[in-house]
Amino acid sequence: MSGSEQTLAQLPLPESARRLEAASTVHRTAYAEGDVVWHVWGELAAGDTPVVLFHGGSGSWTHWIRNISDLAAAGRQVWAVDLPGFGDSAAPPSGSDADGIIEPLYESMRELFGPRACDLVGFSFGGMTAGMLLAAHPELARQLVLVGAPAMGVVPKRQFELKAWRHLPADGQMSAHRFNLAALMLHDHSLIEGEALAVHVNNVVRDRMQRRRLAHTDILARSLPAVSCPVHAIYGASDALYKEWIGVLEQAYADAAPDFRGMELVEDCGHWVQFERPQAFLEALLRALADGERAR
Repeated sequence: MSGSEQTLAQLPLPESARRLEAASTVHRTAYAEGDVVWHVWGELAAGDTPVVLFHGGSGSWTHWIRNISDLAAAGRQVWAVDLPGFGDSAAPPSGSDADGIIEPLYESMRELFGPRACDLVGFSFGGMTAGMLLAAHPELARQLVLVGAPAMGVVPKRQFELKAWRHLPADGQMSAHRFNLAALMLHDHSLIEGEALAVHVNNVVRDRMQRRRLAHTDILARSLPAVSCPVHAIYGASDALYKEWIGVLEQAYADAAPDFRGMELVEDCGHWVQFERPQAFLEALLRALADGERAR
């Protein structure tokens, strides 16, 4: 790692993340290349179902920094993974995209949960990964909630461009990170400084999966026909992945998922919907989870 990357890697996490991490229990499952790392909050009562959170690309469990406490307060046990190749989890033995982490995730979840199905919530790259995982192993989840997920095949071309940053000096890297947060993650640019920037910087410097391409395909749409559980979708109405194409996304889900229950748009919000509008997101997520639970 270069000196400038080391400077960024040492940028402090916000106090909110440090408090959450201190309140969690850490579980590690081993595979050939190292550990898959999970953070857990809350207790699981008899008969309850854990909520499992998959973060987005170049992320970690901290993509859910503004949601975990509220979910736990709503009575749910929350499991947030660092996907293989991100955060504190080891890179997978082969591959540099979602298809390379499906089996390590499957093995990790079976070790932790046994035959118990979870309520699986995936954000962005994590949503695409969740759909691919359940297409291969549908027994893992009772229901699936996709948040800002890509790869639905409705966008004719890429709707955003990000700036490369690893070759830049430290101040140039920080400028690029701010640009990228504005271009992709946040509709309200006033939120970039502080908590969002610190979380983002701490995450991107630990990304060991930098040759990802599947998010720009229709792999999620092609995976969903094999997902038998209820599927819900939540997006920011101004998600930079889709822009004006957001209006055709719900039909694409209805065409792909056998048990699609609906899509909810959160107004005045971009791609990182659970960070930008945490209360509105919580309400949408709890509605989706309750609907899927009633249906089983």
